[in-house]
Amino acid sequence: MGKRDKKGQPDKPAGRLGKGEYQEHLAPLQIELNEVSRWLQHTGQRLVVLVEGRDTAGKGGVIAAIAETLNPRQCRVVALPKPTDREATQWYFQRYVPHLPAAGEIALFDRSWYNRAGVEAVMGFCTEHETRRFLQQAPRFERMLVDDGVLLFKYWLCVDQAEQEQRFAERQADPRKRWKLSPIDLQARTRYADYGLARDRMLAATHKRWAPWTLVDFNDQHRGRITMIRHLLAHIPERRVPETPIEFPPLGHKPLVEKYTGPLRPLR
Repeated sequence: MGKRDKKGQPDKPAGRLGKGEYQEHLAPLQIELNEVSRWLQHTGQRLVVLVEGRDTAGKGGVIAAIAETLNPRQCRVVALPKPTDREATQWYFQRYVPHLPAAGEIALFDRSWYNRAGVEAVMGFCTEHETRRFLQQAPRFERMLVDDGVLLFKYWLCVDQAEQEQRFAERQADPRKRWKLSPIDLQARTRYADYGLARDRMLAATHKRWAPWTLVDFNDQHRGRITMIRHLLAHIPERRVPETPIEFPPLGHKPLVEKYTGPLRPLR
């Protein structure tokens, strides 16, 4: 389990970014993300960010760090369940299309159409023919998105098996995180090498000039989040737009106290 401090908490491994330092780095980046959101609204641009990686890699955490200070009406997280029986008969990309952003919006995909090249291929949920067809169609699909003006970013979060095992153990031990474990996770942890081969095949077929992949080391999740967000911000075009000053005129009276004369009483 590793060394623990006097309070029984695991020691921060050497070189890892502590929570306080992480928050110091994150705060100014979230201000810049808000600048991006205003620029998107001002210009009508559309932003799509795909976050892929092994189980426990940290996809949900980095998406939450991006989205937590943004307007939820503008920034949507897309995390689709397994296809329904009807969806399974559709063109593979079809169920993802309704979740693509309109003008001024951001769509953050916590896993995406690349499920077909990853978990579906490794766990036998699709045929080899379906995998090959996906790897041929994905670059064409993404080329259409980019040609239509969508800003598309694809990230693969890298995590070593020893670190993955530690995170699985933490999820099992923490009731707040146990929902993240599924029977598929238990099977997938024994297929680490197979997932690596599937990833390499996917990258070889879909890393294109118009839609490149970026790999980010997420063995240290705090550092990985900062690295990925910095990369995203560095590769979005000029994004500063004039801010409209907001002025609050005087109320003209003393602030009122909330009053309600009915039978209900507020909790205190």
